[in-house]
Amino acid sequence: MKKLKAWMLQEGIEITKKREGVYGTATFPKTREFGYLDAILDFVNERRMMRNGVAEKEKDIWHLEKLDIPYKDNPVKNVKSIDFTAISQKSIREELKKGIYLNLQSEAIACVKKEMTAIRRLSRYLKEKQPQIQSCEEVNRNIIEEYLTYLKTEDVGIKYFHAELNRLRSILESIGHACEYENLSMLFLNRDIPPARRGEFRTYSDEELKRLNAAIVEMDEQTARIMIIHQMLGTRISDTLTLETDCLYEKEENIIIRIRQMKSSTYEKPISAELAQLIRMAITYTREKYGKTKYIFVNDKDPAKALQYGTIQSRIVKMIHEKDIRDDNGNLFGFGSHLYRHYYSVKLSEMHLDDWTIAQLLGHRSVRNVKYYRKMSNQALADDTREVLKMLSDQMKESLDGWEEEYEQIRQNGGM
Repeated sequence: MKKLKAWMLQEGIEITKKREGVYGTATFPKTREFGYLDAILDFVNERRMMRNGVAEKEKDIWHLEKLDIPYKDNPVKNVKSIDFTAISQKSIREELKKGIYLNLQSEAIACVKKEMTAIRRLSRYLKEKQPQIQSCEEVNRNIIEEYLTYLKTEDVGIKYFHAELNRLRSILESIGHACEYENLSMLFLNRDIPPARRGEFRTYSDEELKRLNAAIVEMDEQTARIMIIHQMLGTRISDTLTLETDCLYEKEENIIIRIRQMKSSTYEKPISAELAQLIRMAITYTREKYGKTKYIFVNDKDPAKALQYGTIQSRIVKMIHEKDIRDDNGNLFGFGSHLYRHYYSVKLSEMHLDDWTIAQLLGHRSVRNVKYYRKMSNQALADDTREVLKMLSDQMKESLDGWEEEYEQIRQNGGM
């Protein structure tokens, strides 16, 4: 890599290329030549390990599809590998592999990635402040207390470490189970973990939603369908993007949708005929363009996979910047995909539904979070689920005024 860099500089070939993110931030990653050489080196190294009979879980970079265990991936986040090379202590690196291998069998890949982030930070700290520590077996309560003090006073890279410390405790305990290190089961006290920081609960105003939708419906028809269906279902964006083509069925004159939540369990709820027709149109569009698929909204390059979160984020943010769409405070909209869920929730609470019904419509296992929606609502609009769903559909239809002629078929054919 160093020789390639030196040669490129000598020949006047640029070694970095400016890239702008979806929010306009600029980065300067290395050019493709380094990626090509990196891929060649990975290939050669992989072949060498195969010849030597090295198992995937013994390597420093795991390719998840090559592991001999199933794992809980998130179809809308493309995670292909786990990289252990940033762990400088060799023994800790090997111990970590055992703990991660254990956790992959029961935890979502997103949780495992957070555990990797937490242990990398601890590894950097040990290298700088406690270089004599080379194994997790040597980590004791005193070291953890010094690390907690370091996080609060010296490490400016993290402000709220409730989640990270929970993940660190989790992976250290798993390493303890896998390696039979009893010392790792008693490292943390409950008081070591600060309370979770609750973010500001925000939602769109009616006028903000109308402005945003007026621009969304001018996008390509399938992207428009995604965002309108997302709003009308009140789901998380990951649950919308992973809707499957068999998600609808009829029961006692009601149309039911089956939603497989990425964060928790599958649940079902009734939806309006208008929304069902819009979903069916999205299914037809995908079938005609890509053939039979598992998901309604699919990856253009690989229709067997769900549409990626980053793809839909890039489309919406690009549209917002191009059209200069701003909120009630005059600021550019971000990709507030979860604000649609908040808006849906607040509207349900304004209709005086009981907490349990609201929780069921949102796919919550408990009513704990309903109180936050009630704090933001003060209007009474309806009194039963059927009327609520119809009211939401009517409100959404009002926000779709101004669709261009080429998108009128979505409204007309969908009965909207």
